[in-house]
Amino acid sequence: MEAAPSQEEAAPAALTAFARFALFGGGVGIISSFAVVCLASWTPWALANALVTVVSTLLATELHARFTFGGGYATWRQHAQSAGSAAAAYAVTCVAMLVLQQLVATPGAVLEQVVYLSASALAGVARFAVLRLVVFTRNRSQAVPTVRTAHSVHATVARTAVPAGPTVLCAA
Repeated sequence: MEAAPSQEEAAPAALTAFARFALFGGGVGIISSFAVVCLASWTPWALANALVTVVSTLLATELHARFTFGGGYATWRQHAQSAGSAAAAYAVTCVAMLVLQQLVATPGAVLEQVVYLSASALAGVARFAVLRLVVFTRNRSQAVPTVRTAHSVHATVARTAVPAGPTVLCAA
């Protein structure tokens, strides 16, 4: 019998995943913010943001699949689902930059970075929730669960294709 993880076990797992998400996603986001500024000096800002968003989404999805949510390579389905949340993040950053341009006639690079990174951080928190609860749920469900026994001893339960017999169950 599999037991659901307790709230005490689920909270650290979520915090660890969020820390990894912030590390990998934030790292890609910071690199992306500089890439957008550089690319925007040659192309319209919205086009630069779109190109950087596509490349950074592919990279970040792969990093999250492998390290944040622990499931190996990302599937095409996960990339497609992740792209949906990235499209929403793209919209948030575009709206934030449009609002900035309406409020400040010629914003400096530092102000643009602050607005862009703030909008990205806000979108990132929502994106973490979507990735954890929807996109990479399969990765978490395939992990080997930890079950508490009556004596508070941790036992690892492996999933097998054939149900265990009474002898194996009694030994556990």
